[in-house]
Amino acid sequence: MECFVFTRHAARLARALLFALFAVGAAHAQSGKPIHILVGFPPGGGTDAVARTLAEKLKDELGTQVLVDNRPGAGGQIAAIALKTAAPDGTTFFISHDHTVSIVPLVMKNPGFVPARDFVPVAGFATFVNALALSGGTPAADFAEWVAWVKKQGGKSAVGIPAPASVPEFLVKSVGEKFALDLVAAPYRGSAPMMADMLGNQIPAGVGSLPDFMENQRAGKLRIVAVMGDKRQAALPAVPTFAELGVAGFDEIPFYGFWAPAGTPKEAIDRFGAGLARVAAQPDVREKLTNWGLTVQYMPPAQLAARERAYSQAWAQIVKKSGFVPQ
Repeated sequence: MECFVFTRHAARLARALLFALFAVGAAHAQSGKPIHILVGFPPGGGTDAVARTLAEKLKDELGTQVLVDNRPGAGGQIAAIALKTAAPDGTTFFISHDHTVSIVPLVMKNPGFVPARDFVPVAGFATFVNALALSGGTPAADFAEWVAWVKKQGGKSAVGIPAPASVPEFLVKSVGEKFALDLVAAPYRGSAPMMADMLGNQIPAGVGSLPDFMENQRAGKLRIVAVMGDKRQAALPAVPTFAELGVAGFDEIPFYGFWAPAGTPKEAIDRFGAGLARVAAQPDVREKLTNWGLTVQYMPPAQLAARERAYSQAWAQIVKKSGFVPQ
């Protein structure tokens, strides 16, 4: 009898040990799954460059592979819809600036997602401004010379924008109205193809984020002649703001952040956010982002959500005032 009891007890212990080992192995496999960062624009643009810089550092901080997954098109809508339908298991995140999460829902009747319902904020990491840049072949040294040059062309000129119905498009319209110019906003599928045409002198000017332009500005391949925001940028102290030039209403500062699918466990969000905070604090990362024209500013989930709401509310008024009809 004693032998039978011992054997039965030993069997129970063995089963318990095997179950524990299986659970540990499963947990390890789960934590070792690659993390995918969705990017709504093509490789080579400002958002893609930022995403790849952060992904490389996050790989070490999170102890797992971090992959950049470009889903370009429709001003980030394709990537946003992919986030909405992704499993909320902590392996999919979306890096976005203001356009997709704040502007697209204002200018599209049915964007395919509702940020407050379908996404959960993870963390913000930087702010930036948009700017007007001139291609190398455009014979103007500053904003005033560009306006004069456009008028010599009969007052009509094209200005590239990274996406239709975007902040850059509203800016182009406002500049045209202020200076009596017939400016045509030419939409691209992201900043990378726009930059390619600017560098090839296929389009004389473009509006995009500072990260899109800074490296080529330093290389002398294009010229930034005006910036949005409420003050001049430290990296470009000689470049005036649009407000200084008489174009009002573009003082709101855009932001960069990460979002996850609704329902993602808080533990996964906190883990990613903590890793991002450590990465953003690294001197080499801060230097690189600053050189691209970003202002590094870590924002926990609640702060990012509040910033997005304020930005969306401000732009809702601008869109309404412009008479723009959601498409």
